[in-house]
Amino acid sequence: MSSPLLPQRVAAVQMISTPSVADNLATAARLIAEAADGGASLVVLPEYFCLMGRRDTDKVDVREPLGEGPIQDSLRAAALRHGIWLVGGTLPLAAPAADKVLNTTLVFNPSGDVVARYDKIHLFNFRKTTDQGVESYDEATTIAPGNTPVSFMAPFGKVGLSICYDLRFPELYRALGEATLMVVPAAFTATTGKAHWELLLRARAVENQCYVIASAQGGVHQNRRATFGHSMFIDPWGDVKSVLPEGEGVVFGDIDLNYLAEARGNLPALTHRVI
Repeated sequence: MSSPLLPQRVAAVQMISTPSVADNLATAARLIAEAADGGASLVVLPEYFCLMGRRDTDKVDVREPLGEGPIQDSLRAAALRHGIWLVGGTLPLAAPAADKVLNTTLVFNPSGDVVARYDKIHLFNFRKTTDQGVESYDEATTIAPGNTPVSFMAPFGKVGLSICYDLRFPELYRALGEATLMVVPAAFTATTGKAHWELLLRARAVENQCYVIASAQGGVHQNRRATFGHSMFIDPWGDVKSVLPEGEGVVFGDIDLNYLAEARGNLPALTHRVI
């Protein structure tokens, strides 16, 4: 009889990023170290971890070519220093158009090598009138969309990549196929997060019968944008195992392959698909 597989610890970092890239990189390095010290072998940073600018166009000013620049250097160094798999939130990579970026997740292995790149496919567009005025976002003004679903193999299994607004499109997760873990770096607004964040995350875990870890921005930023936070780790049954409502910090979770196999065996929904 084979011995039970040991759980693998993963972690989501929650931040309240600022307009200073240097300050954000220092904060991320500190929280990555906290996650690694807590036993995490894979760490996820939030969307826009490196910059929450005063203007949407600020991200264009700090964009980097693939393989070069202080943001990528910092991520590479952290993965290598702690010997972890690092899902680097998102960073602005150079796009073909001079006035836009690609909102990109890069994944680094424990040797500091890039093993996966995902360019955000679905771009957030939201407008709502409130008592405080008009709340409005349109990522397409400064971001060029990607077009390809991406996953990678970690020691505990397949990991699917997605970013923030992607969460509303279940067909992306189906396209990723059967995965052990789906990751969701995000900067959900306080408005949309309160309404839909946990609901959507739990739905993605249940319908794909996998673990989900979501790393969020969580507070009021210097540009006055309010993000919802609630970084969390969810198991394949849809139960929230850990959550951080607001502020900086780290959320931990354990990938238990024995439990994953049991959940899929008890309710083999993935094998019942006909379309």
